[in-house]
Amino acid sequence: MKVTNLLAVLLGCLAGVMFGGRAFAQTAPAAPIILKGAPVGAVKFGHTTHLKVAGRCVVCHHASKPEKALLAPQQACTDCHTKPATPPVTTNLQAAFHNPTATSGLCIECHQTQNRNGKAAPVKCADCHKKSNT
Repeated sequence: MKVTNLLAVLLGCLAGVMFGGRAFAQTAPAAPIILKGAPVGAVKFGHTTHLKVAGRCVVCHHASKPEKALLAPQQACTDCHTKPATPPVTTNLQAAFHNPTATSGLCIECHQTQNRNGKAAPVKCADCHKKSNT
């Protein structure tokens, strides 16, 4: 799979899980979303803050792929990207966010880029993943 295709899949997975398909509706949730399921703790995701950096929904949301078409316009990424991945999908849920060591992938790479650009984006696991997020 080409790197650009993989990045598009990862972006879409992250967004679908976080926003529940809101890219199609173009309506950002007012309150932070809690992303649950990670063993190291849930992540409180502020959609408005991230949209300021990304600028547009399509940076994270992606269209369905021919091998796994959407069943509804607001389908969540968790419908396709499961733990473990279910064929024909090859990217599991965790890999939609970052690799197992959090050294590459959608979230961590964007945060690292923001840091290089002088912004204080969290890059340590415990900065985002907290057992107290419910």
